[in-house]
Amino acid sequence: MSAAAPVPPDSPGGPGWLGALLVYRQPRVLSMLFLGFSAGLPFYLLYQTLSAWLRQAGIARATIGMLAWVSLFYTLKFLWAPVVDRVTLPVVGALGRRRGWMLLAQLGIALGLFNLGTSDPASGVRAIALWALLTAFCAATQDIALDAWRIESAALSMQGAMLGAYQIGYRIALICGSAGALAIAARAGWHASYHTMAALAAIGVITTLLIPEPAAAAPQAAAREARVIEWLEQRAHWPQSLRRAGEWFIGAVICPLTDFFGRYGVSLAVLTLAFVSVYRLTEFTMGSMVNPFYIDRGFTLGQIATVVKLYGLAMSLVGVFLAGVLIARLGVLRSLVIGSLLIMGSNLGFAALASAGMPTLLQLGLVNAFDNLALAMHGTALLTFLSGLTSARYTATQYALFSSIYALPGKLLEGTSGLVVDHIGYTRFFVYTASLALPGLLLLYLLLRRGAFGPAPAAQ
Repeated sequence: MSAAAPVPPDSPGGPGWLGALLVYRQPRVLSMLFLGFSAGLPFYLLYQTLSAWLRQAGIARATIGMLAWVSLFYTLKFLWAPVVDRVTLPVVGALGRRRGWMLLAQLGIALGLFNLGTSDPASGVRAIALWALLTAFCAATQDIALDAWRIESAALSMQGAMLGAYQIGYRIALICGSAGALAIAARAGWHASYHTMAALAAIGVITTLLIPEPAAAAPQAAAREARVIEWLEQRAHWPQSLRRAGEWFIGAVICPLTDFFGRYGVSLAVLTLAFVSVYRLTEFTMGSMVNPFYIDRGFTLGQIATVVKLYGLAMSLVGVFLAGVLIARLGVLRSLVIGSLLIMGSNLGFAALASAGMPTLLQLGLVNAFDNLALAMHGTALLTFLSGLTSARYTATQYALFSSIYALPGKLLEGTSGLVVDHIGYTRFFVYTASLALPGLLLLYLLLRRGAFGPAPAAQ
């Protein structure tokens, strides 16, 4: 079949401002605030906040950068997404397939954060790495189940509000996991800080127990899936367990991939996946070196928590709102371009700070606030683009695949970030990370030339 556009045409449309605001009164939309908080809580605790703890404890920057690889679970979640998508768990599965996986993952996050709080970097980073791995795996699993719950719990017309509420809750959790965790660590120590964060995981647990399981119909097999299953059924001489396993694997793993490539054509699909994989290189590569940069410039945990994290992440809430307005008014294409330009500008701002020697708190706060604004626009634009790629038949698995692909190259580069800083210094490092936005802009231009921003095809 001929290739077709990955995303719908850019157009504002939609209800009036009052109608758009009133949709946030819907119970399931409100629940996304708390589920978003649950999803966002572990992110910085395994990422920037953990790097600050380790750097303060005297851990080498190269080791800190490599520990960032624990978050590769976020990028590899497509490997077990088919299991989460189709398997109902024992015991907790009594809540339903989606809520059962969410509850198990949330309990795992609480356990991981609590045991991180009992670890001591002075005794080595092995225990910290192992508990961080468990927490990251559970957090990625929660994301899979949560995305499936969101998509199945509301009509397409409400998904924008669901996603908006989710992002607000997520960013509030980022403030807690960064500014909150740093402030507690400054006053009561890192152990108390991580134990407090573990207790906050109860917000997700309580929400999961209160929300209803979506009454989504079982997905109907695609025509190609049905043909393969029929062929397997005809292999009467094969063991029944082998035929059943083959049916499950085809439906859960193979068909989501063939559906995507079948709808868009191989060349456009590959180009689209290449764009998705490089768009956020800048954001991920510079992430684990931001807090070491602050600490190496002599700022205290309290200063970082107040000026950088609290005000900066609060600015990201403004960024989410502005991103929604800009995407609605300017469309996905222009928003993707603006997001890339903003993220390049924020990294060049960090380069300017690094070259200045010892920046003031005001300078640090302004650059960090702009960075958080850029991150919100950058990430929301890509998330909107990804939402237009999925098929209703395989939404959970395809969404997990796309959201994994966009982070994998950046996470691999992030693991080398400490080595790069050691070799070229902070100033050139931030210029380097700013330049990583250029491949995404080039591929975006190629997608535009291929007509990628027209009507999206229906699933076959």
